[in-house]
Amino acid sequence: MNAPRPDYMAGIHTRHLREFLVIIAELAAWRLIMAQIDEPIDVKQIEVSSDGPYFVIGDIPLVSKTQVVSKYGEPLTWKKDGEFHTDSAYFLCRCGHSSVKPFCDGTHIKIKFDGTETAPTSLTAERREIYPGSKNIVIRKDTVLCTEAGFCSNRLTNIAEMATRTDDSQVRTQAIAMIEHCPSGALTYALSEGEADIEADLPQQIAMTTEVLSESLIEGPLWVTGNIPIIRSDGKAFEQRNRVTLCNCGLSQHKPLCDGTHRVYPRKK
Repeated sequence: MNAPRPDYMAGIHTRHLREFLVIIAELAAWRLIMAQIDEPIDVKQIEVSSDGPYFVIGDIPLVSKTQVVSKYGEPLTWKKDGEFHTDSAYFLCRCGHSSVKPFCDGTHIKIKFDGTETAPTSLTAERREIYPGSKNIVIRKDTVLCTEAGFCSNRLTNIAEMATRTDDSQVRTQAIAMIEHCPSGALTYALSEGEADIEADLPQQIAMTTEVLSESLIEGPLWVTGNIPIIRSDGKAFEQRNRVTLCNCGLSQHKPLCDGTHRVYPRKK
């Protein structure tokens, strides 16, 4: 069920959102408008606006995180760099061209951003496949969610090859670590077929990510953790998941989800 919008949004429908955001951008009145919310918003939720930004409500923390890589450039984990000060509700850039990233500044209107949402709303359980050969663990992958973040392989092996050696507890432990660091949730695991997936206990927050390439640091997707509801602009809800990556470069073919296209056209940091 969609959460009610705060009072200052009352009467403003999707078709009016563009005009509303233009006013915000022109008057630079983000904090003044948000100050009108005099009561906490209990429901945490992210709404995708039509051809516009993400509308975040419920006092969801916004942080920045950077990949930690080996000397060979292999992604190992994430480190938290800091936090952004936000109000209970705020807008995050989706088109990739805001001058105040990660926040929206209304640029999507000037560039006539096409934010058509094409990511499926079906359940990941209907799409994912099991890696064959695994023992004492069931490893699954949903390719639709994959952003090719790189946590599933290193210079010596990869998760598919490791699945065939999971009778070794050390290999199994390394595979679990790789899976839990996958930001999109494309990789999941259970202890046996028919059991529920095991997920890391992640906080309810949004992270602006930075990825490490051999030649530079680049802007990564928005990493949403903690089963925060995400609602499309048509009101349909995505499956609630512990790990989700949202496109903020404007180029994904699976909007609003990230598909890794930001690495094809990287924006350096």
